[in-house]
Amino acid sequence: MQNIVVAKPYKFIAPRVSRFWARLVQWHLPTYLRKTYGVTSWKCVGVERLQASIDEGAGIMLAGNHCRPCDPMVLGLLAREVDRTFHVMASWHLFMQSRLDAFILPRIGAFSVYREGLDRESLKCATRILAEAKHPLTLFPEGFVTRNNDRVMNLMDGVAFLARSAAKQRAASPRPGRVVVHPVFIRYFFEGDPATTLAPVLSEIESRLSWHPQTQLSLRERIVKAGHGLLALKEIEYLGASGSDGVVQRLPRLLDALLEPLEKEWIAGTRESDTMARIKRLRTAILPDMVRGALAEDELARRWRQLADLYLCQQLQCYSGDYLADNPTPERLLETVERYEEDLTDAARPHPPIHAVICVGEAIEAGPTRDRGAASDPLSDEIKRQLMVLLEESKAHRRVRS
Repeated sequence: MQNIVVAKPYKFIAPRVSRFWARLVQWHLPTYLRKTYGVTSWKCVGVERLQASIDEGAGIMLAGNHCRPCDPMVLGLLAREVDRTFHVMASWHLFMQSRLDAFILPRIGAFSVYREGLDRESLKCATRILAEAKHPLTLFPEGFVTRNNDRVMNLMDGVAFLARSAAKQRAASPRPGRVVVHPVFIRYFFEGDPATTLAPVLSEIESRLSWHPQTQLSLRERIVKAGHGLLALKEIEYLGASGSDGVVQRLPRLLDALLEPLEKEWIAGTRESDTMARIKRLRTAILPDMVRGALAEDELARRWRQLADLYLCQQLQCYSGDYLADNPTPERLLETVERYEEDLTDAARPHPPIHAVICVGEAIEAGPTRDRGAASDPLSDEIKRQLMVLLEESKAHRRVRS
């Protein structure tokens, strides 16, 4: 399990923007992205839309998809294009990784949010940033890294609420102006040879499964077979036997087997509307006593196991069962193998060369109030609609390799 839950009392970490550190990090970004994430080139599309909002003096929220861990850094390349520092709302655990992270992140515009509870300080900070309109604010409304560059997952409702709160605050300020949301879709294109790149990783995964290398299969068949093997192991662990029907049916069954007992224990069997909401509510219920440090050692170990099961649920719900159907793109093949590797080892190695395309959508004005007569949130709906449009448009920016 990646260290995404911190069993310590939470303390809000505010941004402390330093032009020196922001410039230094932006200058170093290309090297860092190449070495750490395999991103060797990039292109920004629709920058003029963002520049127009900056020139207008609008409060700007950038709402991006979140398919790779490097997405915040890739948006730093967009910040270079418009010569601005972007604020970023980042999970508190990222500030706890090292002293260097704790020092650098606030100075390049990041501030913390506590995902295991209601973080009023973080919401106030985000609202103030948008209302003051000095720097754009970056959020990732999917809420976690999806490893799905061809799909947009469910968006958190809080993004639209935050934009409206800032619009209301700005309307009442001495210098009123608009608050706008720019959807941003980041598309990654793998420009290497999938077979050559992924074969060593698949061999390692097959070795973990006690298999001979499955080199007699096509690359797609090999990836699918490894996925079936990994899923079967988890089904045996939690259900006692592997399923015989399709992955589309087996994944929800495994998720429910993991989540329903925890929901009965911790929240009286209440079930939220989607998997990530279910996971978040359970973490919020399990963690407080751990933070207070009043648990016996065996109970503490039991709760860490439950948190590990919730992390597994977060990973499982990113698999769709049909992502490699028909004739999958090199990126889908790469993402799937990276997901396997990350689930097994908590980290995926870089696989260059990767070309990043950052597509900026049209400005969506956020009003101070919501239309209560609408069946769903109109602002959230428009953000997702534009992200879906940008997803399709971004496919046209694949470079033709000679």
